[in-house]
Amino acid sequence: MNWKLIFALSLFGVAMGIASLFGLTRHIEPLLWIVIFVFYAWWIAKHCTGKYFLHGFLVSVLNGVWISLIHAGFFSMYMSNNPEMVAGLQNLPKGVSPRIMMIVIGPIIGVLTGVVAGLFAWVAAKLFNRKSEVA
Repeated sequence: MNWKLIFALSLFGVAMGIASLFGLTRHIEPLLWIVIFVFYAWWIAKHCTGKYFLHGFLVSVLNGVWISLIHAGFFSMYMSNNPEMVAGLQNLPKGVSPRIMMIVIGPIIGVLTGVVAGLFAWVAAKLFNRKSEVA
């Protein structure tokens, strides 16, 4: 496992988390993530010798952790710049902290998107004719 690469690529998650604090990613976030996942896939296929899926997966899980910590840590700023989230969090059951919910949900989203990022990396490795090892 190339942990330095996983950590370095996860810094895109930090950048996206900070950008979203200011509401800069609201309408284009899915498109930005697709571009980032394609970049991840290419970089992982080019710089790793195996376990491509796992590398992509772990980068995304770490992204989920970073983003949830940034959003929870700067909760007021995030809420003021992302009004659609205010509406979504108002539906939480009574007594559930929105900050805690963000911290819990962030890594879960990271796992779900990690499957996508991992598949992108695996496909990129196939396209570059890299030998694939099982996760």
